[in-house]
Amino acid sequence: MKKVAIILLSLVMLASMGMSVFASGQQDGDKPLKVGLSFSDFDTERWSTEADAMEKLFTEAGCEVVIQVANHDAKLQNDQIDNMVTGGVDVLLIVAEDGAAAATAVDDAAAEGIKVIAYDRLIKSANLSAYISFDNVAVGEAQAKAIVERVPEGRFVMLGGSPTDNNAVLFRKGQMNIVQPLVDAGKIEIVADQWVENWDSATATTKMENILTAIDNGVDAVVASNDGTALGALQAMKAQGLAGVVPISGQDATAAGCKSIVEGELSMTVFKDLRKLMPLAVETTLALGRGESISGMTSYSLKELTGDNLSGDVPCKFLEVISVDADNVYEEVVKSGFQAYDEVYKDIPEDQRPPKV
Repeated sequence: MKKVAIILLSLVMLASMGMSVFASGQQDGDKPLKVGLSFSDFDTERWSTEADAMEKLFTEAGCEVVIQVANHDAKLQNDQIDNMVTGGVDVLLIVAEDGAAAATAVDDAAAEGIKVIAYDRLIKSANLSAYISFDNVAVGEAQAKAIVERVPEGRFVMLGGSPTDNNAVLFRKGQMNIVQPLVDAGKIEIVADQWVENWDSATATTKMENILTAIDNGVDAVVASNDGTALGALQAMKAQGLAGVVPISGQDATAAGCKSIVEGELSMTVFKDLRKLMPLAVETTLALGRGESISGMTSYSLKELTGDNLSGDVPCKFLEVISVDADNVYEEVVKSGFQAYDEVYKDIPEDQRPPKV
């Protein structure tokens, strides 16, 4: 895929521009670090892309890399993590299918002296050595703010992500920071509130179809939590003549999401520059694997991160996000090289495209 090539090239360039941490993936005695990468699934476009990119960076650093994918099966993911521990990994980086279920595997790994990093999705364990992600509350705030600016009053649909992904909870927290005061003021009515299992686009389509039927198409705005769910919902909205009429938010700045923005259907997306997140994850993983301290982390309580009554703190690093719409999608996403010009502007008439630089 073009996106894989773009991100891999970007990361290789970063690694060659003085990021010396990538140069040594050895422990004392020149034994290579054995790094375990555990992914919830490869159905989501970004995870397979990031697995390829990180495997390349870890291998170039001299590490042995083991990659497992759980195909949306939380029990299987825990079994795979246990097997990697038994197989002698020195450090684990995990994209959790279920942040609560994965806590058991993290606790077991930590008991064996293995450092564990939660990558982008929180795992509900105080035994994490680090949690690296974006400012997920800010993501939700950006989504809701962009929609409220277009529709300050009316009937809103809230379309959340996977209920087992704590990020979805944080996105909703941010969304409600903006929406709830307007609900309290009687300006916004939430007419439907749904969560989309596994962030699945087809599921989002079905849920949106059911919502539109139940409310007789009486919707003024949709706050959706990522591009996949938004594009799924747009399929249902398009059938009712609502696509491009009713504002809807997204996230991830996917090629399809950005293309939908320039086509006038998706209202906005949130750009999280993975080219910054992945090198940070590799740097942190290597440092922990070598027994070094990691800098630039801020400790947050699990209670604050999850809203659950959990004890303990987790060292965290959150990167900034950028709200993107038709006015800045070219500058922020395309010109920066995150998405390819020809993918975003495919089928867009030449006179409606920005100059290709």
